[in-house]
Amino acid sequence: MHSRISKTDEGWSNAQEDRIDLVSPDPSWPEQYEKEANSLAGALTDFDGLRLEHFGSTAVPHLRAKPIIDILLLHPTPALWPQLIEPITSVGYVYWAENPRRDRMFFVKGMPPFGTRRTHHVHVRMPQDGERELAFRDLLRVDAVLAREYEHLKDSLARRHPTDRDAYTDGKSAFISQALGRRFV
Repeated sequence: MHSRISKTDEGWSNAQEDRIDLVSPDPSWPEQYEKEANSLAGALTDFDGLRLEHFGSTAVPHLRAKPIIDILLLHPTPALWPQLIEPITSVGYVYWAENPRRDRMFFVKGMPPFGTRRTHHVHVRMPQDGERELAFRDLLRVDAVLAREYEHLKDSLARRHPTDRDAYTDGKSAFISQALGRRFV
């Protein structure tokens, strides 16, 4: 994201300012998504074939979450993705050029030191690459028991890894795979 943030063996240089904090569900999260999706759609009018989706824990009613609106931007032509950078950054996002996944793009709004706290993420992916996240979102929306189990796991991970987003995210992977495996078996 610019050279002001770097990763060392100890973690990201902004980790102490960019902590993992889960909050009570906010009924305005869907409205926040709609507002941001409209802003992004307005900036991306020159791109055909885009689809925006609200996903992640803020897209699941009654679920504690990091107060960050995750937006999935699905586009079928990765060769055109570099053209998304300018319009998305023009509405306040920082592009993470150092993303180790070359088959994805990632943008953040509000992340320290560029802001006081993360408020939104935009994840650019191929349509088929977003299916897993959308299926998990939909499963949590209809299975309250599974949603509570997931919430407990996230609480535990946030306590253990308050400044290590990689460990927090990795700690959820097995649970998500198992939940999706039960659904699709």
